[in-house]
Amino acid sequence: MMLADEYQFRRTIRVERKSSSSSEEESFVKNRKKFAKPLLSRNTQNIKNNRCDTFAKVLILGDSNVGKTCFLVRFHDDVYLSGNFISTVGVDFRNKVVTVDDCKVKLQIWDTAGQERFRSITHAYYRDAHALLLLYDVTNKTSFDNIRAWLTEIREYAKDDVVIMLIGNKCDCNSERLIRREDGDRLAREYNVAFMETSAKMGLNVDLAFMSIARELNYRQNGNYDNNRFRVQDYVREQTYAPSCTNCNV
Repeated sequence: MMLADEYQFRRTIRVERKSSSSSEEESFVKNRKKFAKPLLSRNTQNIKNNRCDTFAKVLILGDSNVGKTCFLVRFHDDVYLSGNFISTVGVDFRNKVVTVDDCKVKLQIWDTAGQERFRSITHAYYRDAHALLLLYDVTNKTSFDNIRAWLTEIREYAKDDVVIMLIGNKCDCNSERLIRREDGDRLAREYNVAFMETSAKMGLNVDLAFMSIARELNYRQNGNYDNNRFRVQDYVREQTYAPSCTNCNV
């Protein structure tokens, strides 16, 4: 997974590799300092400067090209990765601290590769996860059809009490939509998980997805899990912003 400046760094390196080997090495060192250093300092600063009440490990799952990296970058940096970029290889993560009811919740968010060849790597991260965000692309029927297989893997490898949220991404692509909102909601109800549609490109409901997870986990951490004061499914239904377009919900 890559942030916008990291993507620019790698693209710059790719262009400069056409030069001689000596100039390539010099360019690599120069651009690495320019682009990579801020990424390290940003995450380190989050870890050192934020004293948190709750820690949560969150995995983003789903097929390739459903927008998992863009989804994470939109939440972490509030930017959209437009254009083509390299697919995630294996796993990567970012940290972000959010505030829920005056409590600081540190989310360690893992972006996973959707390709089959990386699936065994992803399985190793299921067991320690507190929450899983399972994405499909509303313009890609195959990504939706594969959700049941993803949920089967989750039941097999993840903890029994893991928080699961089903997310239909790219809901801004109205003319290309193949999966109705009702279809996603029906599947989520079948598996008793929360559901919402999002757009990483427009920033629609992205923050809400992560904040809903943070709120649920914070309630559990503080011993409120069994008193019915908060349910992530109900909270999402109350807070989800439904796009006011005729094509979004058909």
